Amino acid sequence: MRKLDRYIAWNVLASMVVVLLILVALESMFAFLGELDNIRGNYQMADAVVYILLLIPKKIYEFIPVSALIGCLAGLGSMASNSELVVMRAAGVSLWRMVWSVMKPALVLIFIGIVLGEYVAPATEQIAESRKNIARSYNGEYSGEGVWHREGNEFMYFNAVEPNGVLYGVSRYVFDDDMKLKESSFARRAIYQQDHWLLEDVTLSRMEGDKVVSEKVNTEPWDTNLTTTLLKVVVVKPDGLSISGLNTYTRYLEEQGLDTGEYALAFWTKALQPLSIFSLVLVGISFVFGPLRSVSMGLRIFSGVITGVVFMIVQNLLGPSSLVFGFPPVFSVLLPVLICIGIGSLLLYRAA
Repeated sequence: MRKLDRYIAWNVLASMVVVLLILVALESMFAFLGELDNIRGNYQMADAVVYILLLIPKKIYEFIPVSALIGCLAGLGSMASNSELVVMRAAGVSLWRMVWSVMKPALVLIFIGIVLGEYVAPATEQIAESRKNIARSYNGEYSGEGVWHREGNEFMYFNAVEPNGVLYGVSRYVFDDDMKLKESSFARRAIYQQDHWLLEDVTLSRMEGDKVVSEKVNTEPWDTNLTTTLLKVVVVKPDGLSISGLNTYTRYLEEQGLDTGEYALAFWTKALQPLSIFSLVLVGISFVFGPLRSVSMGLRIFSGVITGVVFMIVQNLLGPSSLVFGFPPVFSVLLPVLICIGIGSLLLYRAA
């Protein structure tokens, strides 16, 4: 039985890995073609290649659930086409034993996903975005997709952020309690000095009665609660953060009295990804032993792609809906998972 378990597991795992590599390669190729439109300034083709390569861990993490489903259909489907599953059942191997054999490679992908999502992808995405924003410059004037941040009545915008605690193009807008602009400033660069920030080449503008007074200073200390640890979270979009990073930044937003809905949704999406993988693999197994038992391999893969796409669409629709209508984000992530588990369990029960 151990040899049989290993045989099933290796067949399914190999299919899952192959599907994952194909999907990541295709997505990276299309992303590179799209990135060519962003080439300007010091951001050239070599930089675009490095940018896409640094985003590969994130793409792997995102495609693991769908790859697990399609790989399960392909691996088990090839065994079903060769009548191997029929022989195993005739030899007395229970259906649930084979289900457990298929779940073992899914556990491997779940472990890989946790490692990538928690430790690798957030760091490489931050490096990629920082390199891109810094490289897309003209004569030192930094531009690109910057980062907005709010702390109390102060709004900040950073053109580019380096992971080691250096900010470029720091714009600050300070408002009073009536949300009237009191002061604005622009610093070409900011450097973190152990417990505070030091702004360089600063242009200040403040309201004094009916007048706007401007001045320029070489350096100025900047007192803020924004640390390099928080910056690593701020510069990355919610879906690119680790679970611990999302938890840290959510608490920070709550302390500032800001909305945490988007980050709560990203937190539950990542926290429940292992359950999503499990539910999709369960559906894949039930398809092979149920309605797709005697169809062609192409139809099985097509069914897997459609099921995976529908699953992602439902989650992507329910997620923003939870932010709009105010129901808990965990429900929007959990509902498609429970539906898949219910369908998969029902089909397996009938097949047994």
